[in-house]
Amino acid sequence: MKSPTAGVALATSTALIWGVMFVVGKSALDKVDAFHLTTIRYAVASGVLLLLLAVVEGRRGLRLDGRGLRLWALGSLGFAGFNLLAFTGLQHARAESAALIVAFAPMVTAIVLWVRTGVRPRTFVFVTFPAALLGVALVISQGDLSSIAGAVGWGEVLVLAGVVSFVVYTIGASEFPTFSPLRYTALTAGLGWLTVASVTTLVTVSGIEPLPSGSDLLDVTPQIAYITFLGAVVAVLAWNAAVGSIGPQNTALFGNLLPITTFGVEIARGYRPSALEYVGAAITVGALALTNLLSRRRPAAKPAPVEERAPLAEAA
Repeated sequence: MKSPTAGVALATSTALIWGVMFVVGKSALDKVDAFHLTTIRYAVASGVLLLLLAVVEGRRGLRLDGRGLRLWALGSLGFAGFNLLAFTGLQHARAESAALIVAFAPMVTAIVLWVRTGVRPRTFVFVTFPAALLGVALVISQGDLSSIAGAVGWGEVLVLAGVVSFVVYTIGASEFPTFSPLRYTALTAGLGWLTVASVTTLVTVSGIEPLPSGSDLLDVTPQIAYITFLGAVVAVLAWNAAVGSIGPQNTALFGNLLPITTFGVEIARGYRPSALEYVGAAITVGALALTNLLSRRRPAAKPAPVEERAPLAEAA
């Protein structure tokens, strides 16, 4: 699908779905912990993705080509690392804060690439990144920067750690240039789920997180259905289709709708942000959008295939 209009519609739909997902996921965590929620979510989502892969590419698409260990390691980072850390953090952070932190993925990517490859981020990142951090600080502290030390809890730290895990997973996709986005996503999701299930089994047996009751699962069935079928299947496929239609940089720009959507949903549910929270959200989204737009002015630094991958394309 190469229509620019269709690409814009797909990217917008994905950002809206993921923005709502933070609120929906937060409500599910009131009944079911992050470990069991993630295990259930990706047991279904990875099964659907693997089935789609088999239908689209045939049994050959399911082959690991001798790279199973590496695919498992990356899948563990992208699915176990991101989802367990981010959703555990979401239990102890506001949905608005978590959405803004996740929107930092492009900037985190630049920093991770700097550490891994020595490729220095472009100069404007050293201006937009602190500006975005200031905006997030205003939101997390609810407009009171004097209380930022107490406002930043381990929930936000876990969400950020999840973003770093996901960024490493995304960069790892460049190691599989012959794999389609669907194949890389499906295989790493299936292998990553094995790690999710193993960790969940350990925390259940050790008593850290008790097995959720049938009634609790029934209570959050609508939320599980949303974050599984819309958040982990439909949105991922729509995002990848948008990348193919309008390009990764244009698609990445729509990720800035994610925190805006989360804020909008929370406001519709009755939350009333302070004026400085609005300012903080605007600063963050503006800084992220400006970073994306400025990056178009000349070719990105090498290695381009890695840096140009759209964040959030495979593991949300």
